[in-house]
Amino acid sequence: MGTDQAALVAALHEAEQKLQAAVRAGDSEALDQLLDDRVRYTGPDGRVLTKADDLEAHRSGALAVAVFDQQDLQVTVVGSTGITLVLAGLQGTAGGQPFAARLQYTRTWVYADDAWRVLAAHASAVPDLDGPPSAG
Repeated sequence: MGTDQAALVAALHEAEQKLQAAVRAGDSEALDQLLDDRVRYTGPDGRVLTKADDLEAHRSGALAVAVFDQQDLQVTVVGSTGITLVLAGLQGTAGGQPFAARLQYTRTWVYADDAWRVLAAHASAVPDLDGPPSAG
């Protein structure tokens, strides 16, 4: 891996950590900088949200994440496109109701103007490791 590629991988690791910190803090200004204007997020319930939807959820407090415990992170960079796979345990409130979940995130990032930004994201619930194996 060339030094430019290594620098992009390191920068994407850093961007992912900044995103997680912004989610934990409910920092909509930081999220605004980390999310591409065209971003689409598919939640575990199948709903698709826009950047405006996501920012409003954090601004209004409709979504408050108190714990974002990263359990695994994998980073892939190809040219100016990056993918992060994040396994995390989350706790917080959504719509005023407490929640706890273990989620697998897949985020597609684009590198432009010297910054990584999320273009697409998907989260899936991950069952308890002690449960029955999934069909697949």
